[in-house]
Amino acid sequence: MTEGRVNQSHGCDLRRRIQYDRREDEPPSIAAATALARYYGDDVTTASTQLYDYIDPDALDSLFAETNRGDTRSAGTVEFEVDDATVTIRPERVDVCPID
Repeated sequence: MTEGRVNQSHGCDLRRRIQYDRREDEPPSIAAATALARYYGDDVTTASTQLYDYIDPDALDSLFAETNRGDTRSAGTVEFEVDDATVTIRPERVDVCPID
């Protein structure tokens, strides 16, 4: 599906953070779904954890969409919890880490 870069993997098994570097043309919702799937060791197309059960993907994408002037948003963070993990979305990447 998408091929962003994961800096650390096997997050759930090792209680480590996943950092997924989002491509410029990749919607934040796709990056978040991919990072979550990697965190739980799932394939993104068959993942048991569905992003839309926790956050509205369209609303998430609109938060990071271009402004009316065509500028990209280079700041801002969205954070939410998914079961035993915290998902943090920034314009350039998605982090998934275990809840302490």
